[in-house]
Amino acid sequence: MADTFEQVADRIRHLIGSGSLGVGGRLPPERLLAADLSVSRRILRRALDQLERDGEIERRQGAGTFLPRGNERRANPFRQAVEQTNPVEVMEVRLALEPALARLAALRASRADIDKLFELAQATRDAATPGAYERADAAFHRRIAIAARNELSLAVFDTVIAAIEDVAWRGVRENAHCSKNKDVYSTFHQEIAEAIAARDYNRAEERMFAHLQRVQANLFAASQPRLGMLSGPAQTDANA
Repeated sequence: MADTFEQVADRIRHLIGSGSLGVGGRLPPERLLAADLSVSRRILRRALDQLERDGEIERRQGAGTFLPRGNERRANPFRQAVEQTNPVEVMEVRLALEPALARLAALRASRADIDKLFELAQATRDAATPGAYERADAAFHRRIAIAARNELSLAVFDTVIAAIEDVAWRGVRENAHCSKNKDVYSTFHQEIAEAIAARDYNRAEERMFAHLQRVQANLFAASQPRLGMLSGPAQTDANA
C-alpha cells in the first residue's frame, strides 16, 4: 500500500530531525526528493504543502524549499555526531536500540506492519544487487522501528540510518553484504518477522540481537584491521 501524504510528511520530519535532510538549510529538489522517498511527486507536493502550513519548511519562489531561518541547528542536533562516527559506534548503538524496538514491535505492530515485514524480508532474499539489498534491508529495519510506535526511538533510529548511509562506508557495506551473508541475513529477517507476527516479544528481541551481532562481525571483518581490533570481545561473541 502506497504511503499517504501524511505518512510522507512524517517521514520528511524524521529525516530533517535526524540531520539527513535539509543539510545547509535547504531540501533537495522535488524530483530528487520524490525519488529518494519512492513516492509520486503529487503525494510529495501534498506532504510539502502540509509541512509548509505547519511552519516546518519555507518555499521560496524560484529558489527552492528551505528550513525556517533559525531552525537549522534545532533540526540537526546530531549532524556533527553523524559526520564523525564510525562503524564501531554505530553497531554499538544499533545493538542497544533495535532489539528493544523489535520487542515493542511484537507487542504493537499492526497487521499491515506485519505483512510489510514479510514482504521486505523476502525482498532482502530476492535482491539481485548490493544496492537492492541495502534498500530492502533499511526498509525492513525501519518498518520495525515504525511498528514499535515510539516517536523518539524512531527519530534516533533515523539518525543511525543517516550515519550508515555515509558514502565513506559504501565499500565496507558491499563487502559485508556478499551473497553468502545476504542469505544469512535474510533468514534472520524472516525469523524476526515470524516472531513479531506471533507476538513473541522475547524471541523477536533475541533474533534481532543475534542478527546485529552477525552484521557487526561481518562489518568488522570487511573493514580496516584496526576496527576489528577495537571491537574486542564483541566480535568474538558475534561469531559464537
